[in-house]
Amino acid sequence: MIKFAVKVVILAAAFFVLTKYDVLDGLNVQENPDGPLGIYGTYLWIGLVFGVVNAVVGPILRLLSLPFVLLTLGLFLIVINAALLALTAGITDRLTIDGFGTAIIGGLILAVVGWVADQLLDR
Repeated sequence: MIKFAVKVVILAAAFFVLTKYDVLDGLNVQENPDGPLGIYGTYLWIGLVFGVVNAVVGPILRLLSLPFVLLTLGLFLIVINAALLALTAGITDRLTIDGFGTAIIGGLILAVVGWVADQLLDR
């Protein structure tokens, strides 16, 4: 449970960097300064939603798309990560994605951040 909480904080930091420093122009977060934790609470909420979507829906999508993943030698996982990011944007009203290309690049960046977080937390 602690590892999941730390991963949520790392994902929230990734969302913060991606949106505050305009790494991706089409990825936007509508901050809520009146929330319980201020604007950082918005990023924690989005990180939590993305972490739960990735933990619950992610394995199901990966299993259902296994033939495509094998056919493309794993490149279809990028599309799955984009779909998980788009699903997160659909669940929360604070995250908006402007296009499929933004979702692909954002999903790829968040997949790398999640993988690095998993590698650091497993030590």
